[in-house]
Amino acid sequence: MTTYDDRASHGGAPDRAYSGVGDDLTAVVERVRESVEGVIEGKPEVVRLSLTVLLAEGHLLIEDVPGVGKTMLAKALARSIDCSVQRIQFTPDLLPSDITGVSIWDQQRRDFEFKPGAIFAQVVIGDEINRASPKTQSALLESMEERQVTIDGKTYELPSPFMVVATQNPVEMEGTYPLPEAQRDRFMARVSVGYPSADAELRMLDVHGGVSPLADLQPVAHAHEILKLIEAVRDVYVAEPIRRYVVDLVSATRTHPDLRLGASPRATLHLLRAAKAAAALGGRDYALPDDVQELAVAVLAHRLLPTAQAQLNRRTSEQVVREILQRTPVPADRAQAPAGGLGREFGQQPPRRP
Repeated sequence: MTTYDDRASHGGAPDRAYSGVGDDLTAVVERVRESVEGVIEGKPEVVRLSLTVLLAEGHLLIEDVPGVGKTMLAKALARSIDCSVQRIQFTPDLLPSDITGVSIWDQQRRDFEFKPGAIFAQVVIGDEINRASPKTQSALLESMEERQVTIDGKTYELPSPFMVVATQNPVEMEGTYPLPEAQRDRFMARVSVGYPSADAELRMLDVHGGVSPLADLQPVAHAHEILKLIEAVRDVYVAEPIRRYVVDLVSATRTHPDLRLGASPRATLHLLRAAKAAAALGGRDYALPDDVQELAVAVLAHRLLPTAQAQLNRRTSEQVVREILQRTPVPADRAQAPAGGLGREFGQQPPRRP
């Protein structure tokens, strides 16, 4: 990726050298992608979205019917990175302290000792998260948003990078609790794995028919490499028209007649971060409107609540987001900078630093 001067004329940002994802870090992403795709047959778009959420410092919700590889996708992503991994099997009898940890009285020390819960890992796999009660699900709220846990008035920082990959079954199935709105809003994106194609399912029989590919899956990236990628994604440039485009899309959900709950400001931030990560995965250090459009459904739809009339008409949140994408004007090809500024086209590579 190229370098450029980000001058004060572009939204008042200080003059600084901009460095995007280098070739070595791009190779890291490719290794992780190939590792996960070796386990999940015929779903490259799902794997790409998972990597996008990882690099955008978000959390991923995988929703689909049983048996399509939700947990396998989460475990493949976790095992491909040399990070600490914990798995939480969400059940109706799971307690919040099982997730966050608990203070236990130490008889020898005559003091309380904190025993960390399963949330103290860099990659946390929450299996069938909507089978636990809302009380237990709420134990994740602080850790997912603030990356910390508060127990008995004391705050404990979580490791970095930190990502929650949760799976859930559709709410129509037996024994499930719908995720509270606050919980859904903390997931950057929701993805459905879906059934594989006939060819992919045939390949799956060859690969998975004997030993599970997860058994031989080895880490292909280190935690410090992922942190470098995250730092590079933070520096991806987003032009003013694209930022306004993100705001317009999210604002449209709050006034749509088919929705009784629109997307939150957190959704705006998540959509922007995801677009920056998608740009970095595409080998660019600047975002395009295409990056926003590609991710809008995955980032926004799970946060929206349709009205009763919309549900009667079988209108889904995904359909509403696609309709909003069609109606919202897309930024022009050129983003005009103020007089005296560099001027740039977000559809072209930025000018090189002399």
